[in-house]
Amino acid sequence: MTTSDRVIKSVFPGKYIQGEGLIAKLPEFIKTFGGNGMIICSPTPKKNILASFTEKFTEEGILLEEFRGECCETEIKRLYDIVVQNQIKVLVGMGGGKVIDTAKIVADKTNIPVIIVPTIASTDAPCSGVAVIYTDDGVVESIYYQKMNPQVVLVDIDVIAQAPARFLRAGIGDALSTWFEARSCDRTQSMNECGGYSTMAGLNLAKLCYDSILKYGSAAILACENNIITPALHYIVEANTLLSGIGFESVGLAAAHSIHNGLSALDETHSYYHGEKVAFGVLASLHLTNAAPAEILSVYKFCQEIGLPTTLAEIGIVNTDRKNLLKVATKACEPQESIHKEAGEITPEKVLYAIIAADAMGKKMK
Repeated sequence: MTTSDRVIKSVFPGKYIQGEGLIAKLPEFIKTFGGNGMIICSPTPKKNILASFTEKFTEEGILLEEFRGECCETEIKRLYDIVVQNQIKVLVGMGGGKVIDTAKIVADKTNIPVIIVPTIASTDAPCSGVAVIYTDDGVVESIYYQKMNPQVVLVDIDVIAQAPARFLRAGIGDALSTWFEARSCDRTQSMNECGGYSTMAGLNLAKLCYDSILKYGSAAILACENNIITPALHYIVEANTLLSGIGFESVGLAAAHSIHNGLSALDETHSYYHGEKVAFGVLASLHLTNAAPAEILSVYKFCQEIGLPTTLAEIGIVNTDRKNLLKVATKACEPQESIHKEAGEITPEKVLYAIIAADAMGKKMK
């Protein structure tokens, strides 16, 4: 590759807005895109958050459609048809990672703007132009790249503070991977998730994400457990949502997310959140890439401090054998997986050993 072939690239949401009482302002944002909006919402937020706004939103002509639980081709097609039939001009995705990804995909396929309203800070999906499509049974099937990142990401901190702390903890687990995967992509000069090479902005935001979660993670969990809004909670919500979103997309993914994808092949992991499995993937990736012992120890201690998984048992994998874990490692090493952005040749056997090493160290430190 010549220097003329090398293009650096970063992508960002059109607007990132974080504050209190923002959901009430949704009609204003919908109007900026021409009105005739539709909200796709998970059942729990529909009941607990939107109930008090239903009358107002109905008066504004906003449709409300309940999400059926999986970001899969079946659900995407169902919602696509509703958008087309009702001539929707702007789509709102409200809820967790899967409803957000579904809204982004449907908006992209129908060429309309999307406003993302996360009700939990559990993943970095809200800001990205990338979505994960699963099978109807919840196994990772493919990655879908949108033409543009969301036009607006609206984060109502009142809502985040009232959500169970497990969601915030999982978001920290997802964000924990951002710096380590970015660092690997930078070292190997691998392409990022938006089709270019890392900018300084992307790399430094990935590092800021890591520094922020180490500094404020524990205090933010305490705030969320007590349903209060503090500066630490604001910092972690921003780290989980904005910094991690820009960091992973504008620098790249590597081993941690591939190991997550491998783990998703085991039925017993399906009740665990994306970020919980990614957190274990981070630990395995540190063993795989021969990270410094002091760094590995620091990450384990942080995970234990805030309650992230450090053993296979903590993501549902109990009394399994190496043959079963080899299925995980093999799926993590499929040709399209980002694990191949790590230095050197990555094989299922190496990944298997890293998973076993990560689990063994986690058990030893209990």
